[in-house]
Amino acid sequence: MENLNRKHTIKDIPEEERPRERMEKFGPEALSNSELLAIILRTGTAYESALDISNRLLKEGNGIKCLYEYSFQELKHIKGIGNAKASQIKAALELGRRLKSYKDGSDIYIKTPHDAAELVMEDMRHLKKECLKLMMLNTKNMVISIKDISVGGLNFSVVHPREIFVEAIKVSSASIIIFHNHPSGDPYPSQEDIDVTKRIYKAGKIVGIDLIDHIIIGDNKFSSLREKGII
Repeated sequence: MENLNRKHTIKDIPEEERPRERMEKFGPEALSNSELLAIILRTGTAYESALDISNRLLKEGNGIKCLYEYSFQELKHIKGIGNAKASQIKAALELGRRLKSYKDGSDIYIKTPHDAAELVMEDMRHLKKECLKLMMLNTKNMVISIKDISVGGLNFSVVHPREIFVEAIKVSSASIIIFHNHPSGDPYPSQEDIDVTKRIYKAGKIVGIDLIDHIIIGDNKFSSLREKGII
């Protein structure tokens, strides 16, 4: 009789079906999300292979998006994950995020709303709470820096222009772009979003720092209030 307590490992899978061997032969694009995650996890537990854990994790989390949505603490308490595997997952996601926003050279110029949104999309698209970021630009629309103004629990309607422009003044910014996310994934601006944007725009005119756009981030999509003619 088969020993039901026997450890289940990747070696129980035919060699040609193992994730690492398939990646070597066919490339990463040929692998499923579960197979890619299994390679990141590296090892399984006494009764589940890394592939078993990956399949279960993605099924229970309703797909790959859960890897972004789960906090480190939530991940580590999932059966079969723990500290080490949670660290491996979060490290892989962070490398992917940094690569997504990487540009050759140190000078990044903003020519379109898409240019700006691309730099923050991976940071903001999966956030569960509203957050506010500030992009500061010089006179040539080159990015000076991007700063978090509020992280978690933001009510955008109560944002004060002072919080924004004090940071822009510190770095002698000529203009700014603000970003905030909609956790629902729908970036369509609310009336409050529009009202606050107009208030910040007017304050910028007073201090001599132009608000050139307010971009609302959704799930891999965005709304530019400048493109909508609001500012």
